[in-house]
Amino acid sequence: MPSSLPRSSYAAASRVPVLDLAPVVPVVVIEDADNAVPLARALVAGGLPAIEVTLRTAAGLDAIRAIAAEVVDAVVGAGTVITPRQVTDCVAAGARFLVSPGWTDALLAAMQASGVPFLPGVSTTSEVVALLERGVREMKFFPAQAAGGTAYLKSLAGPLPQARFCPTGGIGPANAPDYLALHNVGCVGGTWMVPDDAIAAKDWTRVERLAREAAGLRHRH
Repeated sequence: MPSSLPRSSYAAASRVPVLDLAPVVPVVVIEDADNAVPLARALVAGGLPAIEVTLRTAAGLDAIRAIAAEVVDAVVGAGTVITPRQVTDCVAAGARFLVSPGWTDALLAAMQASGVPFLPGVSTTSEVVALLERGVREMKFFPAQAAGGTAYLKSLAGPLPQARFCPTGGIGPANAPDYLALHNVGCVGGTWMVPDDAIAAKDWTRVERLAREAAGLRHRH
């Protein structure tokens, strides 16, 4: 599958697994919903259409709603989803994929019933096996660096080749290529292309430049 989408294909992204939208998924924390649309436009212009807006702030849902309504080439998703109610609220706001740092049976059931793609978080082999048992093959590996990094993911590839991951947590431009070189990694998540100071300064040109550099990262296999 492709590691990124041509611009003309963004509208059809719902038919493409989240892990194959782009090599990097920006993990965005938005304090002011007014910044959501210009930020998303900068990321898309830089070649990163899949944007994970976290629910860590009160502006998260409004940001998702604004991006979904106004940035047609963005594939906006919701991150830090930890309750079934958040699943419902995020999909209603326009989220086109869901990401959780971990999962429970109740949360997984809600995500499976949502009708949109999702990446439940895992950090242990048992969690991966439990999800495979439930028919889930695409997962978030979090916190990636703290949980064992590339060495851990390499170890999983042998016994569990059917599982694919989006590692997030402690990943930046220096180590992202090492993750992307792994056969069981579809993309990585990170925040380095959306630095707080750039958002505060509304420096969307800088965000676009950083996004373009991140979009240039490719699988090496």
